[in-house]
Amino acid sequence: MKNLVLLISGRGSNMQAIVEAARSQRWEVDIRAVVSNRADAAGLAVARGLGVATLAVEHGDFPNRDAFDTALADAIEAHAPDVVALCGFMRVLGSAFVSRFAGRLVNVHPSLLPAFSGLQTHRRAIEAGVKWHGATVHLVTTDLDHGPIVAQAVVPVRDDDTPEALAARVLEEEHRIYPPAVRALLEGRVQVDGLRTRILDSARSQLPGGRP
Repeated sequence: MKNLVLLISGRGSNMQAIVEAARSQRWEVDIRAVVSNRADAAGLAVARGLGVATLAVEHGDFPNRDAFDTALADAIEAHAPDVVALCGFMRVLGSAFVSRFAGRLVNVHPSLLPAFSGLQTHRRAIEAGVKWHGATVHLVTTDLDHGPIVAQAVVPVRDDDTPEALAARVLEEEHRIYPPAVRALLEGRVQVDGLRTRILDSARSQLPGGRP
């Protein structure tokens, strides 16, 4: 049995997708906690409704980022996680935190990395005139939004798209690719070679590829 901790800052829709997939597909995992940097995050109530323990470590309660990172890392480590999944966690984590969880820290980003790292990805994609946009699941490294890519999914950018409409379609793909990517990590099926990854097949599960 592997341990999983999920980090959120808002509504936690990717967290919910992972929890529901784990239960419906009977992963061999103990979802130990959902942790937020905001006590008012809507996703905490969602997690409690799913029967998952919750914890808030408010970043505003600490004098600086390093102090917050240390407290957050200690709270997470208490659950002995095999994987820590960022699910819309809207804080940049420092190098000490990232190094502490190296190889077991994963994130989903709303763009086809390495394009459009950072914020406002959907608006920037439309303004750049790209024809394809999407979502990326990647391992977190000290190089922001540039860790090894575990999974990607593609959506077309329509002529009449708004950032909100594009975001909604990308979010659907995040919910599709993130749970199996987390499962592959938990099951030790992600092999990393530099920035390249290989997903080993499982008799019980398979990681889907992207689709337009």
